Amino acid sequence: MTGRTMALLLNEEQRMLKDAAREFLSGHAPLTQLRKLRDQRDPLGYCPETWRAMVELGWTGILVPEAEGGLAFGHVGMGQILEEGGRTLTASPLFATAVLGVSALVLAGSEAQRSALLPAIVAGELTLAPAFDESPRHDPQAVATHLRPQGDGFVLDGVKRFVPDGHSADRLLVSARLGETGRIALALVERSAPGVEVQRVVMADSRNSAEIHFQSVQLAAGDLLSGVEDAADTLLRLFEIGNVHLAAELLGLSLEMFEQTVEYLNTRRQFGVLIGSYQGLQHRAAHLYSELELLKSLVLKALQALDTDAAETPRLASLAKAKAGEIATLATNEAVQMHGGVGMTDELDIGFFLKRARVAEQLYGDHRYHLQRYAALCGY
Repeated sequence: MTGRTMALLLNEEQRMLKDAAREFLSGHAPLTQLRKLRDQRDPLGYCPETWRAMVELGWTGILVPEAEGGLAFGHVGMGQILEEGGRTLTASPLFATAVLGVSALVLAGSEAQRSALLPAIVAGELTLAPAFDESPRHDPQAVATHLRPQGDGFVLDGVKRFVPDGHSADRLLVSARLGETGRIALALVERSAPGVEVQRVVMADSRNSAEIHFQSVQLAAGDLLSGVEDAADTLLRLFEIGNVHLAAELLGLSLEMFEQTVEYLNTRRQFGVLIGSYQGLQHRAAHLYSELELLKSLVLKALQALDTDAAETPRLASLAKAKAGEIATLATNEAVQMHGGVGMTDELDIGFFLKRARVAEQLYGDHRYHLQRYAALCGY
C-alpha cells in the first residue's frame, strides 16, 4: 500500500452495487422471509430461489479473480451487499461460501483447487462452510482437531462448533493440527463423507449453524489447501476477513434499527404530543446517529484495507468488529426502549434484529475479545 490515503467514499460502481443490493433484498428477501423460515422450521434454513437469484446477480463471484470466472470487485463491493443484507437479515450461504470459502481458496488454494472450485462457486454449484471454532468462545489457538498422516493421505478427527451453514454446505473448510508438527492445516472435507456427523443448530437469531464431529475421516493429500505448510497466518487472515464483513452486516442492521426507531419517534403520540419532541429521546437518538457515522467510516476503512492488503488490516479488522458489536447492541437496545412495551413483542421485527446482533457479534470474537486484540496489536 502506498502512503496515499484513500478517501472514505464509495466510487460510482460501488454505489450502484449498493443500490442494486438494497432494491433486490428489500423486494426479494424482506424480513418476512426470515420470519417464515423460522415459523415453518425450514430444513434448509434459507430460500433456494433467493440464493439462486443472488448467484445470477453475480454476487458469488465478487471476490473471485477474473481468471477463475469471477468479477474481482473486491471486499468494499462485497461489504455493501453484507451491509444491505443486515437491513433485511437475509439468510443465505453468501457469507460462508462467497466470503470465507472464496477467500480461503484465493489465499491458500493450489492452482488445481482454484480452477476446479472457484468457477463452481461462481455458478452456484458448490457451497462451502468454514469449520474453525471449537470452544464456546472464539479462540484462534484452540485447535484440537487433528490430521494424522496415513499412507498417501490423512485421517481427520475432532469436533467443530458454530459452523455457519454447516448442515447444508457441500464441503467443509476445516482447520486442524497437522501430525506431530503442531502446524495448522486447512482441509476441504465432503459433508457427506464417511465419518462426518453433522448436527444442525438453529441459533437464537433463527440462522443456520452446526456442530460437526469428524471420526477417522479419510482425506487425500490434495484435500489440503496449503499442503503441509503452516496455514496459521491464512487462518488469522480469514478471521479478519470474516470479522470485517460481519461488521458490515452489523452496520446495516444498526442503521435499519435507527431509522425505524426515528420513524416511530416522529409518528407515535403520547399525551397528545409526538414522543420525538422529548429532549431526552432526541439526545439519545443524536448520540446513536453520531456513533453510526463513525462506524460507517471505520467499516469502509477496514474493507479498503482488505482490498489493499494494508499493514494495519489486523488492527482495523478488530477495531471495526469491536465497534460494530458495541453499536449494534446500543441500536437494538434503544429500539426496544424507545418503542416501549410493544418493542418486546414478536409482532414487531425488533426482536429479530436484537437476536441477530448478539449472535453476529459473538461469531469470531465479541466486543471484548476484539478490544483486547486491538490493544495487543497496538503494543499495550
